Amino acid sequence: MDGEDDVESQHTLLNHLSNALDSGGSTLQNYPDSSNSTYSFMAFNAAGMLRPAGANARRLQPSLLDDYDSTSSTESDRIHGRTRLVATAPTINAPRSDFLYPHHHLQSGRSSVSSTATSTPMPSRSTSPLPPFYPSNLSSSCTSDSESEGTSDFVRSRPLLWRENRRSWWSVSRRRRRRDGRIVRFLKRWTRRLIRHPLFPSQPITIVLSLILLSFFAICLTLLLIYILNPDKEPLPWRAYCSNPSLNAQFDPYFSSASYSSHSIDPASAKASIFPPPHLNSLPPAGIFIGVFSVDSSFERRMLIRTTWATHPRSRDGATDGDDGVGTSRTVVRFILGQPRKDWERRIKLEMETFNDIILLPITENMNRGKTHTFFSWAAINAWVPPVYANTTVSPPLFSYSNHTASPPALASHDSPHAWQDQFTETPQSWVRPDYVVKADDDSFVMLAELEARLRVELYTKPKTTHGRSPDFPNMVRTEVPASSYNTTTRNEAQAIDKSEQTLNIAPQVVDDPLIYWGYLVTNRLHKFMAGELYALSWSLVDWVAKDPAVKGVTKGAEDKQTSKWMKLHPRSSEVRWVSERCWIYDHPRSGTVYSHGFLYPSEASRIKRSMMSYLDQTFIDVLTSTEGNNLPSTPAAWAYSTVSTFGVRYVPPLPDLSVRHSVEALVEGSDMSMIREGSPMTPDYAWTHREGRRTRYEGKRVGGTVVVHFIKKNIWYLETALALLDGEEQSEFEKFQSQEMEKALARTPTYSHTTSRRAARTQHRLS
Repeated sequence: MDGEDDVESQHTLLNHLSNALDSGGSTLQNYPDSSNSTYSFMAFNAAGMLRPAGANARRLQPSLLDDYDSTSSTESDRIHGRTRLVATAPTINAPRSDFLYPHHHLQSGRSSVSSTATSTPMPSRSTSPLPPFYPSNLSSSCTSDSESEGTSDFVRSRPLLWRENRRSWWSVSRRRRRRDGRIVRFLKRWTRRLIRHPLFPSQPITIVLSLILLSFFAICLTLLLIYILNPDKEPLPWRAYCSNPSLNAQFDPYFSSASYSSHSIDPASAKASIFPPPHLNSLPPAGIFIGVFSVDSSFERRMLIRTTWATHPRSRDGATDGDDGVGTSRTVVRFILGQPRKDWERRIKLEMETFNDIILLPITENMNRGKTHTFFSWAAINAWVPPVYANTTVSPPLFSYSNHTASPPALASHDSPHAWQDQFTETPQSWVRPDYVVKADDDSFVMLAELEARLRVELYTKPKTTHGRSPDFPNMVRTEVPASSYNTTTRNEAQAIDKSEQTLNIAPQVVDDPLIYWGYLVTNRLHKFMAGELYALSWSLVDWVAKDPAVKGVTKGAEDKQTSKWMKLHPRSSEVRWVSERCWIYDHPRSGTVYSHGFLYPSEASRIKRSMMSYLDQTFIDVLTSTEGNNLPSTPAAWAYSTVSTFGVRYVPPLPDLSVRHSVEALVEGSDMSMIREGSPMTPDYAWTHREGRRTRYEGKRVGGTVVVHFIKKNIWYLETALALLDGEEQSEFEKFQSQEMEKALARTPTYSHTTSRRAARTQHRLS
């Protein structure tokens, strides 16, 4: 019985000892009869039985106990604590009983156990029944849990998943880091060398001077690049353009190197003007919708346009006696604006209600970010012009858009008088689609009669066959007076035509829509396009531009250059007629650009043609027939000479303190006033008295002069242009005096020969 009691007591002791080990040894103190030395001895023997046996077990170093963390209570903390404890002993094979009970506490029973349980940290048992795994090759420098776990053989031996094996997208490769590091080190090294260089500025004054020098160098470099990239380095040979306009009348972008080579250069063609044709008035007027691009703050400029070329009789009727506004009866002028700014909204609304001539596009105001395409898209839906009011010998042709009509809109004050008269009738006529849609800038001065006459001629002209290609324009205008014969009709034939037109009314014909791209053609080594101050598109091109999806992706950039790209995207681009007018479209004389010269009239153009006859040699032909900017031979300086302006030089009046009328007369090309200089025997009063009148300057014709004056950047320049082109008497004082003297001479002579009579009549006609 005693043996069984002892065995049962030992089992009970072991259970309590096990609980005490789990709870850190604190429960051992509460065991009953724990003061008995027998039980104490048995407890120590039981503790020795729990450790692994090993004859060669080594004694733990005392420093290992210092690394043990007794505050851990969770299972993971116990495992980590054991791992951290073992990590500092690289050659331990198995722990001894000193791990549980240090050697200096094994001298007494109860006090020894109690003090060990309360003051000495003791690790918990492992939950695994297997003996603990102690690696033998770990470094003793590991001091953290993460480092111990990261260097475990178990972790290294675990196969990596495919997601862990992939490199993250935001991580940078070692090679790239090494390359970037080399670049940074290289820059740092050379920056350090530069700063340490003896010539590098280190004093404040030297630093300031160096910055000034660098700024000057940057400015010079910028100006050099601007000069290199600028294609307009020399004044254009405008005198050559005016000498033979037929050479630059049409341009083929697909055969640019030989676009004019097919034209025969005949010196006789330079003697007589090809415009206007003899029977211009027999053709129905063209319908033109002009959109003048403006901004919300340019109210003064819009008022100048309303009161000058948009409504002036000499702009709408033409020179001499005019045509009573019949030619421009179908011409409409409207101002095109984007959405105004907040401060200008009410002003623009009041202006719209007052003048009825402003179109607001549904875009923000811009110049090269799609405003032109938006305008043509708007015009394809909302552009209307008056019908043909006057009866003409040739009936209007029937185009595909001829039957499209709409009710007359509210008229503007500067609309045609014929439209106003029709507005007050009982049944106003419906408006129709325009033949042309014109884009113009508000710094352009437009002579409406001149523009309409040239577009009318192109509208009724059969397209010529160029380079063996026959455009698909059969039977452009089937009339007894074909438009292609304009330049070859003799005086007798014209008189016969005029007589036949009085009794013959030609029926309208169904024809193909013309494809016309009209303007001032700019050709240089970079681009070929119609200048943006004014260009016209026929209705078919406008309708296509508004609907084609490919064009909508080519709307950002310089708007005039983008328009030329649209023409090349047309499905019938080879049939688009690029018609250029280089003589009668120019910049203001004060602008000093390559396109500027004095205000030009037909009389001066005729004198230029006669003076250029000596240049009708092979060099003249090569220059006028070449469109490649890099292959142009150097032109004589006389071809670009102007009596008013000089390229790249600011304009200075010929004499100081000139009156207003004298200063405006000095801006007329070839006038006596423009050639007066200091010390000249000619006085301003003499030059003014002997100037040419308007009838002489226009050579007795209604049209044939300046179409557009561009680059009018100041309002005072605009007023000068209006005085030069719209004002003036039909005869000057000297011409009136000559007429009176001729009449007196004829009255005093009782009899004179028939030859003298013819000579006097011819002189009177020239003066009148």
